[in-house]
Amino acid sequence: MPVCNELDRARDELDRGRPGDAGHPGGPGTDGGAVPVEPWQVHKLHADEVYLTHWRGTGPDAFHIRARRPDRHPLYRVGAELDPLLLCETVRQVFPLLCHAAYDVPLGHQLIWERFRYDLHDAAFAGADRGPVLDLEVRCFDLSYRGKRPAALSLRADVGWGGVRVATAETRFTVQSRAVYQRLRGAHADAEEAIASAEPAPAPAPYTRTGRDRAADVVLAGPAGDGRLLRVDPGHPIYFDHPVDHVPGMLLLEAAHQAVGGAVRSLDCTFRRYVEFDAPCTVVTAPLDSGPDGDPERTRTRVTAVQDGEARFTADVVSCSAPVPQESGRAAR
Repeated sequence: MPVCNELDRARDELDRGRPGDAGHPGGPGTDGGAVPVEPWQVHKLHADEVYLTHWRGTGPDAFHIRARRPDRHPLYRVGAELDPLLLCETVRQVFPLLCHAAYDVPLGHQLIWERFRYDLHDAAFAGADRGPVLDLEVRCFDLSYRGKRPAALSLRADVGWGGVRVATAETRFTVQSRAVYQRLRGAHADAEEAIASAEPAPAPAPYTRTGRDRAADVVLAGPAGDGRLLRVDPGHPIYFDHPVDHVPGMLLLEAAHQAVGGAVRSLDCTFRRYVEFDAPCTVVTAPLDSGPDGDPERTRTRVTAVQDGEARFTADVVSCSAPVPQESGRAAR
């Protein structure tokens, strides 16, 4: 399908069925009952990629959100362990949901990722399949407002699986109107033109070095200077659920995962500038000091995405030296 037609379809379908600019009437306070989640609220075109199912307010700037892991998936690992990338996507969906449903941010405003951190607890790898349901207790803090709507906020999510806390995550982002965003992005604001400027994705790095078993899912290519080229395929159905004007943050998170090669236990990253489609980007790794408490089984690595000579994305990653055994799903990480 031509890019222009795909972009129009994405805009139309994300727009379809949403409420007016007033947003969800529940507001950020306590909600009397759980409210179903719609795809447009989490910025997803395809309903199968929506992992949040219901939300409700539990207090001022506090929420309970229920998520459901897929039974099978071509990208995410499912089964008796919690896939770090699926955790990232689940938490990523929380902030557009709460912006639109609880804080009345209109669809079309841009949510700009600044920081993201997660920590997986040992229970996430205990080998006990606790079922498909995840429960997230979310607290929003450090809110700043422009008029009556948030201009920036942070949130923390405690993630439970089968009654056991398995992860914590924290993130911060800013909110910009469509007009302001287009001025900030300048020549890169048009998603159709941005995608058209992307060069063909280079050949993938060997699967054994990335924890993937399909070439299409590998986001690192061969050596380039001190690192490896970032491999961007705008036709990938998961990384690119709908057209965007820059390399998605989720693809950069996966690049950090693949760059360390082992089983990731925690990640702390900063999105410094957008990674663009029209220039090569190199992913560089550098060892840091020993892991938490000097654990010899864990290593710390700094992963940096460099484009046009500057760091666009940095992540400090803690990983196990040996990959976690895979029981089901496609990813071997």
